[in-house]
Amino acid sequence: MKNIFSTTLFTLAKKDKRIILLNGDLGYGVLENFIDKLPGQYFNCGVAEQNMTGIAAGLAIEGKIPVIYSAIPFVTMRNFEQIRNDICYQHLNVKIVGVGAGFYYGPYGHTHHAVEDIGILRVLPEMTILAPGDITETRLATRALIEHIGPCYIRLGRADQVSVYDKDPIFQIGKGITVKNGKDITIFATSTMVHDGVRVSHALEDQRVSTRLVSMHTIKPLDVRLIRKCIHETKAIFTLEEHSVIGGLGSAVAEVIAEYGKPVVFKRIGIPDRFTNVIGLEEYMKRANGLTVRQITRTIQSVLKK
Repeated sequence: MKNIFSTTLFTLAKKDKRIILLNGDLGYGVLENFIDKLPGQYFNCGVAEQNMTGIAAGLAIEGKIPVIYSAIPFVTMRNFEQIRNDICYQHLNVKIVGVGAGFYYGPYGHTHHAVEDIGILRVLPEMTILAPGDITETRLATRALIEHIGPCYIRLGRADQVSVYDKDPIFQIGKGITVKNGKDITIFATSTMVHDGVRVSHALEDQRVSTRLVSMHTIKPLDVRLIRKCIHETKAIFTLEEHSVIGGLGSAVAEVIAEYGKPVVFKRIGIPDRFTNVIGLEEYMKRANGLTVRQITRTIQSVLKK
């Protein structure tokens, strides 16, 4: 996803000199082409994300389109006050790019795990949150990121090189994409879990559970109309995310269901409200949190049996 983002941003920046990339001293192997060919539109701000965010705010005030890029914990948590006060409060046109969604940096430990970022930024007024699920959505989301006016965060995950789409879907901020239709249950998946959602849906189909899969590439604003439609048309709703079950997609969908008032079977599937007590590669960390395809399938089956 990082490479697709970088390539797409470079293409856009060649045509629009207002686009300025600010980097927190990482991204080597990904950003070199942008750095080498557009040096006047790039600044390495060092390991100083708070300063980088302030610089971005100043550039936005001067009419530029600043894009700040760093690992998710450092570009959403270390500089949260600056995002809140400098960017969102003033409704500045700053783009925040976080890499390493979920357990992407699993072996680095809790300091690098990105499992709270959506919840942290979702509470901020004016903030738009994008969480593309594959390389196609990443390319389309990057374009939408730049076209959107106002604070916007994009969450990038692992580097899957296979798209879940045969052709480009209609991508619109705030509108989910139905990847697969079904009439029994709906799975709303986001970010790194869209690929797994496809595999889960096929596993459930083998058990004669007709499964609708929706990619929620936008967490804020949420596609409330689509959620309500799925409540009416399917018997159960599940959310799937490599993020804490608190504050992320599951919480957002739960809020819609609660306020809508129509009873429906509902289950959040994500990272439990705890620090994972093991360290390892992403798949190992997902297994420790019940997020493998087999574990997710079993969880859904157990809910449906009840």
